[in-house]
Amino acid sequence: MGNFGEVKDSKLGPGVKMGHFSYIGNAQIGENTNIGAGTITCNFDGEHKYPTEIGEDVFIGSDTMLVAPVKLGARSHTGAGAVVTKDVPPDTLAVGVPARAIKKLERKIKID
Repeated sequence: MGNFGEVKDSKLGPGVKMGHFSYIGNAQIGENTNIGAGTITCNFDGEHKYPTEIGEDVFIGSDTMLVAPVKLGARSHTGAGAVVTKDVPPDTLAVGVPARAIKKLERKIKID
């Protein structure tokens, strides 16, 4: 975890990397996920806290806002500065404000 990162009421799986100036609240993060610097979960609407679910092997670009409740599927990616307001399917790249899926990612198979 980088400097000035905060994790509250969340579970980070093995191998998760989280950049500096990030806030992760009420979230479940799958293993080997990379959370870019400046990423936050926008989980509180003034009355209720909502969950964020991030699958394994996900890449979250720097300064991404994850507006809960939201789910990011396994191996999905977000572009830097994305504002994610809708679920992102597995193996999908989402970019923009608000974020939208722009392409299906090619799945790479790991060989041991």
